[in-house]
Amino acid sequence: MAHCEQVPTAVLTVDTVLSRMRALDTALPARDGVAVFNRVYLAVTETVALHIEGGRFADASAATALDVRFAERYLAAVDAAEEDRRPPACWRPLFQFRRHPGVRPLQFALAGINAHIGHDLALAVVDTCRTLGCEPVELEDEFDRVGDLLVSLEERIRDELMPGPDLLQIADPLTHLLGSWSLDRAREATWAAARALWALRRLPDIAGEFTERLDAAVGFAGRMLLTPLPD
Repeated sequence: MAHCEQVPTAVLTVDTVLSRMRALDTALPARDGVAVFNRVYLAVTETVALHIEGGRFADASAATALDVRFAERYLAAVDAAEEDRRPPACWRPLFQFRRHPGVRPLQFALAGINAHIGHDLALAVVDTCRTLGCEPVELEDEFDRVGDLLVSLEERIRDELMPGPDLLQIADPLTHLLGSWSLDRAREATWAAARALWALRRLPDIAGEFTERLDAAVGFAGRMLLTPLPD
């Protein structure tokens, strides 16, 4: 497979992204919903950085650019919320419910993953293609490897954040919420969305409408994931 041109024009670096996430981890209360997701995403980004440094990606420059462009979307949403601006619709439920006592940590984690994978990753693929002067297909290996890391981490998150053996009871509302969302399905939809957006890049009005609809749909799913539950 051909790889992207080596044009390292990303605004941030992996190190600066990690520094921002670590600062958020220190500053935010542990139970804050954004803090819960931030810890998850920090672990993902640290793992990706180790894989890049260890030569686990065939195209380290492309992997770095995708990782940074991806993170920029999340950090921009955080900045918007902190500055009393409206973040993208996909992120609004997490910021609105971040302190709700009826929302469990696992819900916060999955809602953040939903926003970041369902919306941000598709746009990050397009951003990276523009940065590196390549086609989405040339990023597919990097996309798949990052997705595999997210899947393995999601499994660990579910194990760590599940509230206890009562979750095995089919009547527990969290059981139903967990069954309503799939990271694998979200990855597949995101790759299709990225390719569609790239194909529409010379039709800005249609691309803008597509992006707006994607943002709204992912935000709706996030709101459902954050349904307050009884203890």
